[in-house]
Amino acid sequence: MKYDFDLENQKEARKKLAIKALVTLLEVCAVVALGYGITHWGMQIYTVSGQDMTPTLENGDRILVNKMSYRIHSIKRNDVVIVRQSGSEHNYYSADRVIGLPGETVQIKEGRVYIDGERLKEKYRFPVMENGGVALEEITLDEDEYFVLCDNRNGGEDSRNANVGNVLRDNIVGKAWFRMNTLEIISFLDGFSQEKKDSPSSSPAATGDGK
Repeated sequence: MKYDFDLENQKEARKKLAIKALVTLLEVCAVVALGYGITHWGMQIYTVSGQDMTPTLENGDRILVNKMSYRIHSIKRNDVVIVRQSGSEHNYYSADRVIGLPGETVQIKEGRVYIDGERLKEKYRFPVMENGGVALEEITLDEDEYFVLCDNRNGGEDSRNANVGNVLRDNIVGKAWFRMNTLEIISFLDGFSQEKKDSPSSSPAATGDGK
């Protein structure tokens, strides 16, 4: 009886060991799958190159991009997005701010944005645009197109430029969500107001002008 009892214990121990090994294997597979999913469909880190989004994003900023956001929510005006651009030699990525939404008519008059004939009340005090580019004439967006502008309105390329144009939904990689090097949520950044506060020539009276 003792021998049979010991044998039964050994079988039970082997069974538990096999179950533990299987669970460990499944956990490893789950972690690998999760890591792959996060990288390809969830979150990804990009490094800003250039000054197109100054002062919101600066050259060298590392930003966390939420690639799942637009699978759940719609793209909204003022969202800072990562766009896959197709160049003559290779694809590259740019950070831009969404201005025009599908079905809308966009035009730039006297350096300001007009949506469906009405001047857009923008979130920040962007500089007056010196060149409206192709948007000097009205542009009507298709159901899968967006009109984007860079925050550095007079120093970058965006939908005003013929080589960029309207952005297709499929070319929007995700929402620029978090600036890693300063630990700030990008949608909360207000570099324009900060510039005015830091400027020696600024004053409370001047800040209140230009409604």
